[in-house]
Order: sequence, then C-alpha cells, then structure tokens
Amino acid sequence: MTVSDTTKRPQFFAQDNVYMPHIVVIEKIIEETPGVSTFHFNFKDKKLAKEFRFESGQFGQYSVFGLGEATFCISSSPTRPDHLEFAVQKVGRVTNALHRLGVGAEIGFRGPYGNSFPLDTLKGKNLVFVGGGIGLAPLRSLIWNVIDSRDKYNKVDIVYGARTPADLCFRYDLEAWDKDKTINMATTVDKGDDAWKGKVGLVPKILEEAAPSAKDAVAIVCGPPIMIRFTFPALEKLGFKPTQMLTTLEKRMKCGIGKCGRCNIGDVYVCRDGPVFSYKQIKDFVSSEY
Repeated sequence: MTVSDTTKRPQFFAQDNVYMPHIVVIEKIIEETPGVSTFHFNFKDKKLAKEFRFESGQFGQYSVFGLGEATFCISSSPTRPDHLEFAVQKVGRVTNALHRLGVGAEIGFRGPYGNSFPLDTLKGKNLVFVGGGIGLAPLRSLIWNVIDSRDKYNKVDIVYGARTPADLCFRYDLEAWDKDKTINMATTVDKGDDAWKGKVGLVPKILEEAAPSAKDAVAIVCGPPIMIRFTFPALEKLGFKPTQMLTTLEKRMKCGIGKCGRCNIGDVYVCRDGPVFSYKQIKDFVSSEY
C-alpha cells in the first residue's frame, strides 16, 4: 500500500492570495480536558459552508487575527457536514488566544491542505486505531467516517490512552464506541485514580495485550511522538509490516502549502507530502527526528 498513490487532496476555493483566510464563526466550544477544547465552526459565507469538502486526515490553518495562525487537523468527519471541528491544546500564543474566544467569535481558516487517509485501500480491511491524548483528534474523523459506512469495513479495534483519566479526550466518543458491538474498544491511562475502573498501562503495552491480528489489517496510529515511536515496534511484534501502518504528523507545520520549509523532516515536507504517511515512508527518521 503506497499512501501517496491512494489518498486524495481536495482543493477548495483558492484565493488570489494563498495566505488569505476565509472567515469562519465559532458555533460551539466543548472543554475536553482542562487544557484541551474542541471548537465547532462554520463558514460565515453560507455558499462556502454549503460547498466545502474535505477528507479525513486533512488539516487547516486557523488564525486569530493580530496574533498569528496555527495548524490543526479537521477532527470531524466529512460524513457529517453540518459543521466542522478542530481540537486545540493550550501550548502557545495562538492556542491560548483561541481558548480565550467564545461562541460567535470569528477566526480565519485556510484549507483543506494535505493528503488524507486512503479510504479506498482501507475498505474491506480489518482496522486497528491506536491513539494517545489529543492525538485522537485526526483518528476520530476517520473512525466516524468508517462507522458511517460500517458495511464497507471489517473488524475494528480501537486502543486509546492518556496520562490520567482527566486527560482523556472526546469522552462522549469513547462511550459511544465502547457501546458499539461492532468495535473492540480498549481505553487505558498511564496512572489511574481511585475512581478509575479501566485499564492502566502504556498504550503499546495495552496494544500488545489486545493482540489484534495483522492479517488483512491496517493500523492507524496518532499520538505524542514518544507513543508513536514505541507503538510501531509493538505492531511489528504483532506481525504488521511497515506498509500496513499509517500515521499522521503535524510537526512544525507553518505555511501549510510547502513554501516555508519549516516542516521538512529529512527529504519530506509534512504539509506537502503528508500529513498521512505509511511507516515505510518515515521509518528512517521516526526514531531519530520525531
């Protein structure tokens, strides 16, 4: 499976100035954890709102006027087009400014950019989703996409973890997937508390315990760099080949269109060549640079 040959890159309403954003309006804000919130938004221009298209895995550039812009994946599914979503963790100037905004605020949006998860290749496969922390954001777009066309895919396993119960994102999704009889769900934390009744352990360890079969399977991984680094070897132990593993990277992206060079890792530009890659494509630099 070659990701670059199978993923689509929908382009949308290019401005004369590629750095000029469209205006979008925040419609709803959900606090996922004390430092992470999900923003629901839509285009101020109703024609754009109706005609916008994207694929699971693509990202956008979001700007707070006067402060700058930052890169986030689109975390909602294209199968549910009434609004768009992105999740933000407070880590810097722009992300802190986003967290200070309220419903009705206007921000800038450029996108969609990048490639996407290869849905045509995934159809008929057993799918193993492995996520950590806010890294569930791009996975949930694909997971809901799969659920909304459930008959096109075979077995689905989800392994998701966070540092503590308080750090678990998208709890409403986790509960829905856990209740879905067609999904094998495992949620874990590095360190539990008195109220936690679920699994305790690092994601790669819980993944090995779950032991999903590599036969006719594809694993999709997203999370903190340290989790990704140890999850790939765990999957290899289970029999997954580098071509059977996908991940999505957002490291150091700035312009989103391959012009600034800030996101290059080796000879790869994350925004231009990704953000979705197979492990085969990035194996040489995952352990040393990511």
